[in-house]
Amino acid sequence: MKMIESSGKRGENVRSDCYFEIELKNSGGVKIDIKSKVSSMYGESINKLIREMSAFFKLKNAEIYFEDSGALPFIIAARFEAVIKRINPGIEDEYLIRFNEKNLYKTSKDRLRRSRLYLPGNEPKFFINAGLYSPDGIILDLEDSVALSEKDPAQILVRNALRSVDFYGAERMVRINQLPKGLSDLKFIVPHNVHVILIPKCESVEQVLQIEEETVRIQEKQNLKNSIYYMPIIESAAGVIKSFDIASASKDVCALAIGLEDYTADIGVQRTIEGKESFFARSIIVNAAKAAGVQAIDTVFSDVEDMEGLKASVLEAKALGFEGKGCIHPRQIKVVHEAFAPTPEEILKAQKIIDAFKEAEKQGLGVVSLGSKMIDPPVVKRAQRLLELANLSLVNRQ
Repeated sequence: MKMIESSGKRGENVRSDCYFEIELKNSGGVKIDIKSKVSSMYGESINKLIREMSAFFKLKNAEIYFEDSGALPFIIAARFEAVIKRINPGIEDEYLIRFNEKNLYKTSKDRLRRSRLYLPGNEPKFFINAGLYSPDGIILDLEDSVALSEKDPAQILVRNALRSVDFYGAERMVRINQLPKGLSDLKFIVPHNVHVILIPKCESVEQVLQIEEETVRIQEKQNLKNSIYYMPIIESAAGVIKSFDIASASKDVCALAIGLEDYTADIGVQRTIEGKESFFARSIIVNAAKAAGVQAIDTVFSDVEDMEGLKASVLEAKALGFEGKGCIHPRQIKVVHEAFAPTPEEILKAQKIIDAFKEAEKQGLGVVSLGSKMIDPPVVKRAQRLLELANLSLVNRQ
């Protein structure tokens, strides 16, 4: 057991975060030193929370230094717990804050996933208002955006965010770490109404099944009934070649995504705006996803200043058959939604197909035709989906 440890962030440029330093002592009880610009308003409640957590983790004698930069209670609690577990890694108890009832909603396998906003799991300042930008999904990221030294604190922060932060109806997603580390992430997210688990650098069916097996084990142990879906991210040549098997690995795979930064590095080329180097891989991902009956999700567009480039990239992705795209900044969300929205011509054609289908049903016909073309059930289903998307896009503009 260590005698002194710290966790969190401090400094002039830090906001919505805090810093703890705890030193164990042999006597003297628990002494708390609070440095906060909002002490006059919240000092008493902060002190109360720290003392409650000290008692919860059986802290008898310690000097606690706390530096506050506007952290909310769920962040304070996460940072404190991270220090305690750095001091004594053997502690398994969790200090679970009250679950925000606004976050008890569920998801579905075929939910709209045009946009998913990535948020670094160790940067709580980005969590608080992310839902206000109305992305289809919010991803709390435990993988690439989190430094190795901050992986464990990020697990606790993400857990508390799932319990406390208002997602405003966005799908609740977490990108776990690459296996085997990712397996240890699951106990921090599965019990807290995560909707979709993103599996990075996925290269095999076995990886999906490992995640599914551990997820089910945790659910059964805690008697959890909510549905959890999986989104494998293909980021290598091996993953591309095995993409159909991966997409078909579980009935709870809801989408197949591609990550081009790692993919292009893996095949030894530079990623370009034109994307010729990734055309094969993206086409394979779309076909694998469609063949498996799941959604195809495109990679992120990394230039947050280039809105025209983003729009062109989304239109290209849509033309290839992708149904969604990753976002790394809130300003990208509106552009993505508008570019994925059906065109007037697409809406008109879809409505004609639906009208022809309804007319055939009225007449008791087993065959649907539009002009000289026969319309089969998959075409009707696609038309129905397009009209649903059009209605959703219209609602989002209002």
